[in-house]
Amino acid sequence: MNTLDKDIAQLLEFDPSIVHENANKDSRTFNTFRDLTAGVVAKSFALERMLPEHVAKAHAEGDIHFHDLDYHPFQPMTNCCLIDIKGMLEKGFQMGNAKVVSPKSIQTATAQIVQIIANVSSSQYGGCTVDRIDEVLSAYAEKNEVHHRAVAQEYVQEDKIEAYVEARVKKDVKDAIQSLEYEINTLYTSNGQTPFVTIGFGLGTDKYSRYIQQAILNTRLEGIGDQKFTAIFPKLVFSIRKGVNFFPEDPNYDIKQLALECSAKRMYPDILNYDRTVELLGDFKAPMGCRSFLPSWQDASGAFINSGRANLGVVTLNVPRIAIESGGDKKAFWEIFHEKMWLMHDALLSRVERLKSVVSDNAPILYKSGAFGIRLEPGEDVTDVFTRERCTLSMGYIGLYEAATVFYGPDWEDDPKAKAFTMEILKEMKQYQFEWTDDYDIFFSVYGTPSESLTDRFCRLDQKRFGDIEHITDKGYYQNSFHYDVRKDITPFEKIEFEKDYPEIASGGFIHYCEYPKMTHNLKALEAVWDYSYDRVGYLGTNTPIDHCYECHYDGDFETTENGFRCPNCGNQDPDTVDVVKRTCGYLGNPVNRPTIEGRHKEIKARVKHMSDS
Repeated sequence: MNTLDKDIAQLLEFDPSIVHENANKDSRTFNTFRDLTAGVVAKSFALERMLPEHVAKAHAEGDIHFHDLDYHPFQPMTNCCLIDIKGMLEKGFQMGNAKVVSPKSIQTATAQIVQIIANVSSSQYGGCTVDRIDEVLSAYAEKNEVHHRAVAQEYVQEDKIEAYVEARVKKDVKDAIQSLEYEINTLYTSNGQTPFVTIGFGLGTDKYSRYIQQAILNTRLEGIGDQKFTAIFPKLVFSIRKGVNFFPEDPNYDIKQLALECSAKRMYPDILNYDRTVELLGDFKAPMGCRSFLPSWQDASGAFINSGRANLGVVTLNVPRIAIESGGDKKAFWEIFHEKMWLMHDALLSRVERLKSVVSDNAPILYKSGAFGIRLEPGEDVTDVFTRERCTLSMGYIGLYEAATVFYGPDWEDDPKAKAFTMEILKEMKQYQFEWTDDYDIFFSVYGTPSESLTDRFCRLDQKRFGDIEHITDKGYYQNSFHYDVRKDITPFEKIEFEKDYPEIASGGFIHYCEYPKMTHNLKALEAVWDYSYDRVGYLGTNTPIDHCYECHYDGDFETTENGFRCPNCGNQDPDTVDVVKRTCGYLGNPVNRPTIEGRHKEIKARVKHMSDS
């Protein structure tokens, strides 16, 4: 049986490693299963006929991982992006047969944003972000006010005009944002899933921006549907800045309090600390998708540009394998490391070569209608969009914990020499970043891989090759990126202190998580961690148990079983009457009706409890 036949057979047999690879894809539906089938074919064809032979071999054997093979290189698609929503709304855009003009109200603006998100998500394979949405939509909320004021001046008693206008605008904003959230969560893209979309907000201080921020948070707090389930999308990222919302005397401090309440009850928003983010990236922006960050970039006029830029894909290095193969010999480690980095080089360059075949007509929403900040002519070459360091190409890494464990044992986190060794790995990767960026005029970035399934895949391959190695392969998974060992209990403050140094070197993709018990009655404690993080880390997520049983009304952390998740109070496992939400791959996931993959159930409880590596 050839590889394609084997993969199709596994898909038809609903092999968990294939159909449950993505926590937010329901493989039982026809459209998702069709996309999975197309992905299996595309992946097989790419490995056998499109990738360089040595790259395909390195991927298959687990030295590196060429991400998203079900899409690229079979189709020369891009990964994730910051959509230029502001430009598209202001200038209008073409979608299908319709010429869409600039909206005249916030309701129309949010409706257009949903359509843009759907189209962009169907034209790439990664997540997309609408950044600073409160500030973008503020101008359209103002249009609503102008309209209501004109009506009020004709029909409303003069002393009641202001109250009438304010009430109408607030209701318009609330309805628009609620519609945005519901439409995103009921939307399916061409790849059979809800768009992986992130919304950045929090810095606007005008009254319309404040209305919008409050509506985003209150809508998420309210929940979706009659039973008020936690919305999975969009991912919310709330920006915190001193002078805006950090201190009690800041104008938007009240909205920070609302964000704390929302994070404690719904796990989102994550937060972006403004000053630290600027230190790490050169200027401020939200991540593309869940954690991929752009460096600062200026156009020909010297203006800093973020919206419309993208990531071109990821290749991840199996760092634990290098350590295992070295046998604990540092010299051998570095020899193998440099050899494998050139495998990564060739894999990444094959992405670039494939993208050279793209013309504007391949993805009109991206290249002709403004999502990538440009409006090219039909059939025009798009290479200039990717080069000049405008886009990123990601050099992923995984398993720094396991690599250090080979040399320093499983409890190395307090050993300065061990931590210095893990930092040196990233510094060496960064040297390659500098060299390759200069060579190819595309910004190579060092990226903390969040792959939901790769933590298992690399470990599974290494376990088969090297057997059970205590604290390394015997766990059944590798730690993502630079994260602290999830099996160990530490305080949020200790975790932040340990992890804060890594994005200094590897700022192309990162996020920090802190773990908490139920926090809804102790928001001051959560705020203390947020405030502590401000000068230390750029991007912080809150992981807290928010599972809910609609039979007995238990709130907290559900039990993990081999067949899914169970209410610890009444034993309920009915997916229609439980709301189980876990963080997976930087986004939230709804894994209630998915059995845990065989071999993972012994450790998954620890991973769900901590969630910083899942």
